Amino acid sequence: MNSRPRLGKKPARLGAVKFKLGNYVDLSKLPTPPAEFGHGFALSDWGMLGNDNAGDCVFAGAAHETMLWRKEAHLYYHFDDKGVLGDYSALTGFNPADPNTDNGADMQQAAEYRRTTGIVDSLGWRHRVVAYMSLQVGNLSELYTAMYLFDSVGVGIRFPSSAMDQFNAGQPWSVVPGSPIEGGHYIPAVGRQGGMIQTVTWGKLQLMTPEFYTAMCDEVIVYLTVENLLAGNTPEGFSLPTLLADLASLKPVPAPAKVAGLTPTSHHCDTPLVRSISELTEAIDRLAQRLETKNRVFVLGFGQDRPITKG
Repeated sequence: MNSRPRLGKKPARLGAVKFKLGNYVDLSKLPTPPAEFGHGFALSDWGMLGNDNAGDCVFAGAAHETMLWRKEAHLYYHFDDKGVLGDYSALTGFNPADPNTDNGADMQQAAEYRRTTGIVDSLGWRHRVVAYMSLQVGNLSELYTAMYLFDSVGVGIRFPSSAMDQFNAGQPWSVVPGSPIEGGHYIPAVGRQGGMIQTVTWGKLQLMTPEFYTAMCDEVIVYLTVENLLAGNTPEGFSLPTLLADLASLKPVPAPAKVAGLTPTSHHCDTPLVRSISELTEAIDRLAQRLETKNRVFVLGFGQDRPITKG
């Protein structure tokens, strides 16, 4: 099989993600993100995770996001090609022996898979997100705020051929007028650096200009995770009770046999993930007491977290 960076995000579907970040966030109560922040340098080896042999960028990006969240929470965070491609196959029907089945993944469907099934790490443990919400496409202010508060945001872009040339040359992605669109691509956006947006793709950190984001972005998703809650990253101004009430209306999620949970061990988390909204609420309260963050929040600064006291 010819190894090279692959695309693999299916075209955006307007309104596919029903929950919107703007419904749960009061931007007036949130801190203004600094000019530079993020934890993209926290990992030295991101890995291709199969995206050089298949169009699994949506699942490779999901693994990269989870790696960063768990690294920041001091938890096991290793993923491999086999597991990531296995999840890609489970959702899309991809068969490595049949190139005709390599048709990419839909971001909303993948996000729902992450909520209900979870993605598997190299030890066979599954990692589920609690919820996912859409951002306003191309809105830089909302993107910066979401990255600052939740470590990573899943960005879907229309990928021009010029961007592959820039990636291969080690250059930031910038708009090249007239460059044809080759397909769709999924990238975790993880911070701001030198006036640009820092992303992860094809095993590397990749910068893109704000203008490129505005021009090429066609869908954006932010995830609420157990790791966010474990680290105390539920910000002031974010209405978790409202989100929990909306989550209660969704179809109950069955508990997989092997799911990463809340209690850190020397190698992993061995407590089953919360299985209901009531358990989630109780878990948040337990974590707040354990971490003594019930009356403060943590916002993500460049290289470290800093506590901010609520008013």
